[in-house]
Amino acid sequence: MMELSIIILNYKMRGLVKNCLKAILESEINTEYEIIVVDNNSDDNIEELIKERFPQVKFIQTGSNFGMGGGNNAGIRAAQGKYVLILNPDIFVFPGSLQKMLDYAKTYEELGVLAPRLLNPDRSVQETCYRWHKTCTPIFRRTFLGRTSFGKRELKRFLMSDWDHASTREVDWIQGSCLLISKKVLAEVGLFDERYFMYFEDTDLCRRIQNAGYKNIYLAEAEVIHLHRRQSADGGLLKVVFNKLTRTHLKSWVKYVLKWRKA
Repeated sequence: MMELSIIILNYKMRGLVKNCLKAILESEINTEYEIIVVDNNSDDNIEELIKERFPQVKFIQTGSNFGMGGGNNAGIRAAQGKYVLILNPDIFVFPGSLQKMLDYAKTYEELGVLAPRLLNPDRSVQETCYRWHKTCTPIFRRTFLGRTSFGKRELKRFLMSDWDHASTREVDWIQGSCLLISKKVLAEVGLFDERYFMYFEDTDLCRRIQNAGYKNIYLAEAEVIHLHRRQSADGGLLKVVFNKLTRTHLKSWVKYVLKWRKA
């Protein structure tokens, strides 16, 4: 059986996909693996790029934009590997980092989700893993209320700011930029919940995995660069109100709260 399936979801990020693929192919993975690029109907000529530059890569065209969960699920359903790696196109993989993740996963029977340490381009540590949300947490994250004393305390708890993120440990949930999960676990808990178009699909999956008795692990020894910018939180209150990404984030938050309110 193939060991690993790497799934990259594209939506109008053709250039980033190209760089991501080049880094993967140079990353020293010492096992049989496949790469699957799923396109959420981008209309950016990504299929031609794959055929011309990366003929070994499998390509799936969804025909519509099914969001983060739906697009990644299309890749998971087509995956042949024992493990699947959900990888954003804005990730740059260092040589050896994916092999470290795979080696760790093979030794941990209780593993749910495994994620590396994400670094900013300047090599500073990026927010990667979190404690569970409280109902008020997204409000503190997206508005000026996060600058109040109560908001600061809650964000410190949520962001795990009491820890230096330099050691491997179990955490509540991990953002979905780079996640390694076994097909066995996914068969038990289900795939991404497609009711979340974007945001909270990773939180929801980690919660279902933890509730099933598995552990979500932050692996500090494996590092990747994430070219990430929290656009949904940019600007002041008016921009928060009128920012489409923020509205999408808050809609997903409401769906998450309603789903898990009795948990």
